[in-house]
Amino acid sequence: MDAWLSDSGKAENMKTSRFRIVPIRTEIADAARRQAETGAPDHVVVTADAPDGYPCRHCLRWAEPGQRMVLFPFAAIAAGRPYSESGPIFVHAEPCERYAATHEFPPAFREGRALRAYNAQHAIIAAEVANGEGPEAVIERFLRRPETAFVHVRSASHGCYTMEIERI
Repeated sequence: MDAWLSDSGKAENMKTSRFRIVPIRTEIADAARRQAETGAPDHVVVTADAPDGYPCRHCLRWAEPGQRMVLFPFAAIAAGRPYSESGPIFVHAEPCERYAATHEFPPAFREGRALRAYNAQHAIIAAEVANGEGPEAVIERFLRRPETAFVHVRSASHGCYTMEIERI
């Protein structure tokens, strides 16, 4: 890693990272679109009416006002574990390209995100809101802990799942 931490604990001179961004899989987004088309009661199509209220978990961009989005429940940690939970997320109703710059934290989600570190048993071992520092610094701090298996990024205001971060 080419980054170092300053005395304030902020990442400086960030050139490479030890993590990868993992948006939801295309198969999940496509299945959600199909279920919404068939009228599944827990998969609904809504129209974005604000520029920052409908984040797509597949392309990791905000929907533009007027774009149609599928709202559906998603379990970032599968049922059967103490920290499993299902919550609402959005994907574009029309197919979109899966976020590909997996070595870069998505610019659209640098603010207003809470980060949670989990161990291999899927238990939360640390959580922070990246206030005043970039999310990369929080992620790198979590990943320095050997017990961290993965990190989830969520909305700080609503708690909804945004993406996963995995160690590389």
